[in-house]
Formats: sequence, C-alpha cells, structure tokens
Amino acid sequence: MGLLVVAVLSSPAPAVAQKASGHTPAAAPQPAKPPTEKPAPYDGQLLRLAEILGSVQYLRSLCGDDSVGWRASMQELLDAEAAKEPARRERLTASFNRGYRAFAAVHSTCTPAARIAEENHRNEGATLAAEIAARYGN
Repeated sequence: MGLLVVAVLSSPAPAVAQKASGHTPAAAPQPAKPPTEKPAPYDGQLLRLAEILGSVQYLRSLCGDDSVGWRASMQELLDAEAAKEPARRERLTASFNRGYRAFAAVHSTCTPAARIAEENHRNEGATLAAEIAARYGN
C-alpha cells in the first residue's frame, strides 16, 4: 500500500500530458448518495434500550431464565424502528451487541450479582420504554 501511494504521489506525468494535449477527461459520474437519515428525537433512549435488551438477553440466558426471548424483542424493535434505515439498524444492533458483550466479559456463571444486574437493567428498560411511548407514542 505504501509503495502504491509513493508511486502515485511521485508521478505527475499523466496530469502534465493531459494539459499538454488540451484534452481533459470527462468527470466520472458520482455515485448517488443514500438519503440522509434524520435521527428521531428519542434515538439516544432507543440506543440505550437496545443495549439493555442485549444485557438482559445475556444475563437471562446465563441464569437459565430466557423464556421471554429478549432477542425476539430486539428484532421487533428493529422491525418497527429501522426497517428501511440500514444505518440506524446497524447502530441499534451494535448497541444490543455492546450490552450483551459487556456482561459476557464480566459474568461467566449465574451469581446473585448477575441476577441483581439483570433485574436493574430490566427495570431501567421498562422505564425507558414507558417514557418513549408516553412522550413520542401515538
């Protein structure tokens, strides 16, 4: 890669030759930019909720209590909030994964601390979901 950069930077001959011939090549068409996504006013809260869902998914699975299906809840959130917005979908998925990995790095067995963390996160998630629905819901 470095050699290619040196070769390109040290070779002004093509530009000089074009100027001498008086011919300038037509500009290559620029690829169409995807439409700019406008963030929702509650995106910060939604990203935190996705992170909480990831944390709870890991902790509930660790403690054998995954009857609710938090991953399915995350999929529903993605379908409802980011079905046609790939960048937003990526951000939400990254938040879910960050929450999952954060607890996977700390807890390898179900302990009382893991159960308390799961309960605290579940409560925070419920509060966030209620706030988002109350403030921005239909």
